[in-house]
Amino acid sequence: MTRALFALLAAALLLAGCSTTQKQDDGAQVEERGGAGTGTEGSQTYGADTGRQSAMEQLNDPSSPLSQRIIYFDYDSSEIRADYRSIVEAHAAFLASNPTITVSLEGHADERGSREYNLALGERRAQAVKRQMVLLGVNGSQIRTTSYGEERPVVPGHDESAWSQNRRVEIIY
Repeated sequence: MTRALFALLAAALLLAGCSTTQKQDDGAQVEERGGAGTGTEGSQTYGADTGRQSAMEQLNDPSSPLSQRIIYFDYDSSEIRADYRSIVEAHAAFLASNPTITVSLEGHADERGSREYNLALGERRAQAVKRQMVLLGVNGSQIRTTSYGEERPVVPGHDESAWSQNRRVEIIY
C-alpha cells in the first residue's frame, strides 16, 4: 500500500514538474522554452539572423585570416607553431566577439606511431589550440575538441610531404 501511494505521489510530482505551458491573459497557451530571467535566453527567431549571418560571412572572406582553418604541427609536437599563432588569435577574437557561435577543433596525426599514441597526440593538439583560444578570451563552452589521430588523413602517402599535411587541427564552424 505504501509503495503504491509513493509511486502515485512521485508520478504526480513528475507530471507537475514537467509542465511547460502557461496561460497568457487572452487564454492562449504558450510553450515556455527560455530559462529564468528576461525570457529571451531560449527564444528562437525565425528568418535570417542578420547578425550571425554577417559574422559567418567573415569566415569565408578569402582576405581574412578567418578563412584559414587548419593549424599544422611539427612531428610529434602539440606546440602551436609561430607561423600559425596569428590564425589562432584571429579565430579567438572572432569567437570572443560572437559568444553564440561554437567551434569544433579536430586533432589529427600522421600515420607514424601507434593508433593509441596518435589519438592522444591529436587530442593534445586540439587541446593546445583550445587552451590558447581560452587564454585569448573565448568561453571554453564555445569549443569542442575531438581527436581522430591517424584515422582521417587529408593526404594519403608515406612520405614527409603527406605526413606534414596530416599533422593538423581543423577549425570547424
